[in-house]
Amino acid sequence: MTEYVFIPGAGSDSWYWHRLASELRSRGHRVATPDLPCDDDAAGLPEYADTVAAAISDHTDTVLVAHSFGGFTAPLVCRRVPVRRLVLLSAMIPRPGEAPGEWWANTGYEHARRRQDECDGRHPDDEDALFFHDVPPELAAQAREHSRRQSATPFTEPWPLPTWPATPTTFLLCRHDRFLPAAFMRRIVAERLGVVPHEIDGGHMIPLAHPRQLADQLEASPHELDTTVNTTGCDRDPRRPE
Repeated sequence: MTEYVFIPGAGSDSWYWHRLASELRSRGHRVATPDLPCDDDAAGLPEYADTVAAAISDHTDTVLVAHSFGGFTAPLVCRRVPVRRLVLLSAMIPRPGEAPGEWWANTGYEHARRRQDECDGRHPDDEDALFFHDVPPELAAQAREHSRRQSATPFTEPWPLPTWPATPTTFLLCRHDRFLPAAFMRRIVAERLGVVPHEIDGGHMIPLAHPRQLADQLEASPHELDTTVNTTGCDRDPRRPE
């Protein structure tokens, strides 16, 4: 039995993980989905890490899964408590001294997003098509109800670690992610972690859209995960109409 602990992205809560958590619990695993103090202007990355660390039991078989902005918090947690494996799920990867608010310019994100928008034929302001293109409409509506105010505080603070933690780290890339495009993230993973990411079909909100497939990937040992790479530069989901 594995203990899975999940870190949400910016402005999100534990509800975001409910389909995946249910799937993993049905397979006999422990699951914790702590809510971060994202609406507290006094809380920054250290407080986020403290919240997640407090949710981790004294088990030695914990897999920590961080989504999106959670990539800035997860390595801090690994320095506080024992974690067997860290899984970055379509997550931002920080560098020492880099504030999250600097990540976008430092990585060339704007150009990558513009190119992916053009590949998809999507207006850049269409957030439904950006985040929820493969999420059932009723779940997308509920997700909007569960959005939380995200304080700017953690985006202004330099990432405090001098190096990446020694915790074994896997990057799980979503091939049809429109917010953090796959071609862009393959480059960032190579530059910042020096590894080839594992890949899964789905968009940025994959725990809502494809919980069973995601659970299968999380249960697989790292050498069994998919590393198929699309080299075209544009990652469109052929199953989804625009």
